[in-house]
Amino acid sequence: MSAAALVPVALLGALVGLVVPRLARRFGTTDGQSWALPGPRHGGRPWLGSMVAASVFAGLAVAVGDDPALPVFLAVAAVGLVLARVDLVCLRLPDPLVLAAGVSALGGLVGAALLSGTPGRLVGALAGAAVAGAAHVLLALLPGSRLGFGDVKLAAVLGAPLGWLGRDALLAGLLLPHLLHGGLVLGLLVTRRVRRDALLPLGPALLAGAWLGVLLG
Repeated sequence: MSAAALVPVALLGALVGLVVPRLARRFGTTDGQSWALPGPRHGGRPWLGSMVAASVFAGLAVAVGDDPALPVFLAVAAVGLVLARVDLVCLRLPDPLVLAAGVSALGGLVGAALLSGTPGRLVGALAGAAVAGAAHVLLALLPGSRLGFGDVKLAAVLGAPLGWLGRDALLAGLLLPHLLHGGLVLGLLVTRRVRRDALLPLGPALLAGAWLGVLLG
C-alpha cells in the first residue's frame, strides 16, 4: 500500500481511538454498576489511545494491502480496541461487542469473497473460526483453566479473518496470544505485582496476538 493511501487509514484509526474510551465506558457498566473506566475525566491520555489505534490500523493496512477484505479487518480492529479496554478494567468481554465483531467479520468476508470471486477464501475463514473456537473450547474445559467463554467466542471471531489470510496467519494468531499472556503473567509474578490466584484478562492478548498474526502471516 502506498504512503498516500496509508495516511488516511492511520488518521481513521486515530479518530477511532478518540471514540474508544466513550464506548468502553458505556459497555463497562453492568447491573447498574459503573466500573469507572479511565478517560479524559479520570486522568486518561486520549492522544495515547489515538496513537495506538492509528498504529493498529496502519499495521493492518500494510499487512493486508489491497486485499478487498481490508475494511473487514479495520472494522474488527475498531471493535477489538473497545473490547480490550473493557476487559482490562472489567475482566469481561461484553456479548454485544463480540457479536458486533463477529457480524462484521462474517458479513464483510462474505461480501469480499463475492466481490473478488474467491469463494475458497471464505471456506478458509469459516475453517479458521471453527478451529480457533474448538481449540479454545478445549482449553476452557481443562481442569483449573481460567479461560472464560467470552474468550472462546472472541477467539472464534478472530479466527475468521486469520483463516481468510491462510494457515500461517491462523497458526500465528492462535499461538501468539498465549505466549504474550504467559510472558506477561510470568513477569508479573516474578516482580510480585500479582498473586498466583489473580484473575487477568486474556482478551487484550487474543487481540494483540491476532494483530501480530496478520502482520507475520
